[in-house]
Amino acid sequence: MHDLLIRNGRLVDGTGAAPFEGDVAVDGGTIVAVGRGLGGSARRTIDAAGAIVTPGFVDIHKNYVGQATWDDLLDPSASHGTTTVVTGNCGVGFAPVRPGGHTALIELMEGVEDIPGTALYEGIDWNWETFGEYLDLLDTKAWSMDVGAQIAHGAVRAYVMGERGIRNEAATAGDIKEMSRITGQAMADGALGFSTSRILGHQSIHGEPVPGTFATEDEVFAIGRAMGSAGTVFELVPGGSVGQGGIVLGNEAKLDAELDWMNRLSRETGLPITFLTVEFGEDPDVWKHVLDYVARANANGARLYPQTASRPAGMLLSWQSNHLFLRRPTYLRIADLPLEQRLECLRRKETRDAILAEENAPPLSESINDVMHLIIAQRLEHMYPLGNPVQYEPPPEESVVARAERAGVDVEAYVYDQMMAEDGMAMLMTPGLNYARGNCDALYSMMADDHSVIGLADGGAHCGLICDASSTTHLLTHWVRDRDGDRLPLEYVVHKQCAGTAELYGLGDRGVLAPGKRADINVIDFDNLSLGQPRAVYDLPSGGQRFLQPAHGYLATIVAGEVVRENDEDTGARPGRLVRGRR
Repeated sequence: MHDLLIRNGRLVDGTGAAPFEGDVAVDGGTIVAVGRGLGGSARRTIDAAGAIVTPGFVDIHKNYVGQATWDDLLDPSASHGTTTVVTGNCGVGFAPVRPGGHTALIELMEGVEDIPGTALYEGIDWNWETFGEYLDLLDTKAWSMDVGAQIAHGAVRAYVMGERGIRNEAATAGDIKEMSRITGQAMADGALGFSTSRILGHQSIHGEPVPGTFATEDEVFAIGRAMGSAGTVFELVPGGSVGQGGIVLGNEAKLDAELDWMNRLSRETGLPITFLTVEFGEDPDVWKHVLDYVARANANGARLYPQTASRPAGMLLSWQSNHLFLRRPTYLRIADLPLEQRLECLRRKETRDAILAEENAPPLSESINDVMHLIIAQRLEHMYPLGNPVQYEPPPEESVVARAERAGVDVEAYVYDQMMAEDGMAMLMTPGLNYARGNCDALYSMMADDHSVIGLADGGAHCGLICDASSTTHLLTHWVRDRDGDRLPLEYVVHKQCAGTAELYGLGDRGVLAPGKRADINVIDFDNLSLGQPRAVYDLPSGGQRFLQPAHGYLATIVAGEVVRENDEDTGARPGRLVRGRR
């Protein structure tokens, strides 16, 4: 008598092997048998006929460091087949923290990751000082998925150096020794890795770069040496600058300097190093240079893993969030109304005419929120209806500018009317990074690279801009099933998003459907799998806004042998636990 038996599925086992028909038997949270026509009975049987059966997705780039302390569901990831997340990326986190040091870390997180500060102030209880104490607090929680955490450079620097660290002053030998000790202890306590950011665009709400942005080689090498190589990862955003299209990586020469020290650090310590890699308009071929460099370095003993997204990075635009008309005087008069009342006003002809005729009111400050309308205005030629079903790779001829020209109407009027579609809930998008040539061909090549890993979904972050935690579903629908152009094989994508990401972080007990592995499993109606439109909700602490995006087609998501989602609905089961490193 098994605890769970999944029968008659098309098994995509995570190894990269071709799919095959078979069954999966589970006992006590562990897979005990995989094969054709498994005998025996079970306390619960799932008939997977016509569906694919995959390992649960392991998503290595999330920002639930605060949310994991108050939220046991962890959406938007929970809705998209994710069964393990790694949080604490890009050099920002909440541990260690000295008494009285909470505000600086919240302001850093709010600036870098666009998580409402009010939600963080209200939602976090701060029952820790050291990173080990933070993990101990997480160890008391239960979620719909497993959670692993990295220690962040920004928090470590602020803890050791105080204001000097926050201002990015040079670290003394004593500072470096203490940062290294703290990082090494975090690894021993169970951190999955260490993260840092070296890009100027990652700033606090006061415009200060993340502590560690300008860290010297002595500092990063000492921290890397303190980490050891067993089951820990060095994660970073390489150095760069802010360009016309937003946050971009530096030029080829700058990247070579960054790649060089990563190469040497990895070869010296044995550490796997994963780092953000994108296509951007200022130099749309630099990612090719990065992949070539990595191939040569890894052939000589390095362990470098370019981390790529699966869809363009950009903004969602709608009346629910950011849009072109944020600073029009008529809109400002109704901006604070509840959404339904606001939409009622926006439907009126006199409101529409007034908004379209007005100039923008002066911004209140130079903060990104106060100049967002200006950023959006610069992206009109790269703005598209998101559509329903959603389309994250629209052709250039479908931009709002091109559509407005074909219709013979003013482009701003066209944008206004597009946002009023679907009863005022329609979405527009502005793809930025990874869309320099009006397609995702560069993403295809990056994902198809032997050394790359798939990440950058940023679940829990950029709450008013994106909902990219749905990227796991997008991988299956767009890249495997629906894309016009080069597609990726199903078994390859499943391997990349399951075993590939799990192995990087030393999580050898998951990511594959095989006896002895953890019973984290998805049963998916692949032929009918779809993504719904993102919707703004206000369910963060203190009523903070974020986007959620439903999926349709997940017949079951199973974590440690328990069904946590069934037919796209949460079951209330919470078998997810903290995942510590060095296991």
